[in-house]
Amino acid sequence: MRRFTRLTNACSKELDNHIHALALYFAFYNFFRVHKTLRKSPAMATGVTDRHWSLEDIVAPIDVDAPALKPRGPYKKRLA
Repeated sequence: MRRFTRLTNACSKELDNHIHALALYFAFYNFFRVHKTLRKSPAMATGVTDRHWSLEDIVAPIDVDAPALKPRGPYKKRLA
């Protein structure tokens, strides 16, 4: 993962961003990706779940917990 190297623009500069990126990677690896030798995801192989997950399964709980968006205020006019 390029998040571990500092030589690219993809490196994590904040710890929270790094933790969230790793969580998404681990979710993809264990729940979405079909492995060649197992012919199913590792979560299905261990009995954690009985189906392949989609991205909606990860995003839906995040959307429920997110606060409602507030309307933006008016833009300030430039004096120049």
